[in-house]
Amino acid sequence: MRSGIRQWASQAHAEAVDLQRDVAKAGCLRISDAPDRELVTVQGTLRTVTLRPRGGVPALEAELYDGTGTITVLWLGRRRIAGIFPGRAIRVTGRIGVHGGVRTIYNPRYDLRY
Repeated sequence: MRSGIRQWASQAHAEAVDLQRDVAKAGCLRISDAPDRELVTVQGTLRTVTLRPRGGVPALEAELYDGTGTITVLWLGRRRIAGIFPGRAIRVTGRIGVHGGVRTIYNPRYDLRY
């Protein structure tokens, strides 16, 4: 059992290193270095995509991971967006706000990566 955990950890580490390399090549900020309340462009892989209505308004929420950290990306008024699904590589541009201790970019511009 212990070797299975070690194998998973080393695979996760390798994936994080690959993501960090892609972010550096693209010239984007690392999520861990991105400042709050400033216009930023970050890139990574969507870990989760969930429909979470807020105040009776549909909202598509996704967790973006770049190997250094995660950020929540939230599109208000959207139930789904073509091409947005878990595992998808994406680049987003917007301002990071902190709400309830969670770093979030609302309604970002986005580019689907391949």
